[in-house]
Amino acid sequence: MSKEKTQFDLIVIGGGPGGYGAALYASAAGLEVALVENAKLGGTCLNVGCIPAKELLETASVLRTVRHAGEFGVQIGDPRLDLIKTMERKQAVIDQLITGVEGLLKNRKVTVYHGTGSLQSKTEVKVASVDGAEILLSAQNIILASGSKPRTIPGFEIDGNQIMTSDELLSITEVPKSVAIIGGGAIGAEFASTLNDFGADVTLIEALPQILATCDKDLSKTVARSFKKRGINVLAGTKVLGHSKSGEGIEIKIDSGSVTVEKVVISVGRRPFADLLELGNADLATDESGYVPVDDFCRTSQKGIYAVGDLINSPQLAHVAFAEAIMVIKDICGEVISPVDYGKVPWAIYCHPEVAFAGLSEEEALSQGYEILVSKHRYSGNGRAMIVGETEGLVKVIAEKTDQGTAGQILGVHMVGPWVTEQLGQGYLAINWEATVDEVAEFIQPHPTMSELFGETVLALTGRSLHG
Repeated sequence: MSKEKTQFDLIVIGGGPGGYGAALYASAAGLEVALVENAKLGGTCLNVGCIPAKELLETASVLRTVRHAGEFGVQIGDPRLDLIKTMERKQAVIDQLITGVEGLLKNRKVTVYHGTGSLQSKTEVKVASVDGAEILLSAQNIILASGSKPRTIPGFEIDGNQIMTSDELLSITEVPKSVAIIGGGAIGAEFASTLNDFGADVTLIEALPQILATCDKDLSKTVARSFKKRGINVLAGTKVLGHSKSGEGIEIKIDSGSVTVEKVVISVGRRPFADLLELGNADLATDESGYVPVDDFCRTSQKGIYAVGDLINSPQLAHVAFAEAIMVIKDICGEVISPVDYGKVPWAIYCHPEVAFAGLSEEEALSQGYEILVSKHRYSGNGRAMIVGETEGLVKVIAEKTDQGTAGQILGVHMVGPWVTEQLGQGYLAINWEATVDEVAEFIQPHPTMSELFGETVLALTGRSLHG
């Protein structure tokens, strides 16, 4: 090991949203920062997660638009998907964003080390590069942000061809004729939606009673109905028992029989990736689920060492990792901080129809003892939705019932339908500012817009509505 020892105010291990976000924010606060990344900057989100997945979903959206162009009086031929071109465009977007992150880090004078970072003590990090060179860095503050890896299922060996995870699926060059996606959460639903639009025969298998189980039931039911209408074989409440390979493909054994497909995608979530951190050198360890334990401010049990992002037991969302990173840097700088309220973060799922929500679901509100009032309005009556030809879905607002029997504070906003991932903002703000129904009902919604439906749904909770 080199005897060179480089001192920084902060060392960040991991260059994903939590890691590079922390480095950029710390540098803006005047700290000298080192960032260690053993692969490509941007982490899972930029390379094998949010960005490539949404790029493919956008291709699927374009395909749907072209296929239905005749309904708008636009006559074109039968569209065909050039998946090679699609993947080239996807990679171009990724490369451009990586270049952007590199430029930001350089401009902020963050020192980037390409190699595997591991703890050597409570204040030291070893960086091992691919060429075998090693360097020792030192700082009073260290942020662990090494991210996550796809979870797998015992007995399903990932070969990258017949059986794959999201990592491999996002780089396929041919659309499979048939595919089974095991796992009906957000990632599985997005893949099912994409591959169905691409022309694959899709089976979506979920062990829990419903797909998108963490969503409000009205949302998950709407997506399930839409999927079935599109020809996606949704098997909720179904356990996978094993599989066998044959000349015809892969036979997946389930508790209700079997399904034979060409490809299998394992989409059962992601596990924290602390494997290379050598936590023991700083007297740290993961919990039984593999997460690094932290307090409400992402502090580990060792002073000056923090953990953020997928490495801790919080929502595995890039924007949550950004929020955690900002909070940690403020703590290092001695500023007044508030913990991230994980129960009120915004969620966005980009399948078709889209899903977005923040705050309590109806089931959660009732289980927590709230008396509630609920308002629901469907996009089928929304002028803009009719214009764009996307009328499937609804907006649901949950409010606390006051002692007078009226609707008070807004507890949850849940949307499923066209462009709802871009519409959630005002609902998210209402929940986090603890706004009441009467306060939000006074806001004017532009017409004609999709966002009118949120306003209409809130207005109805006042006891008077326009179109509802």
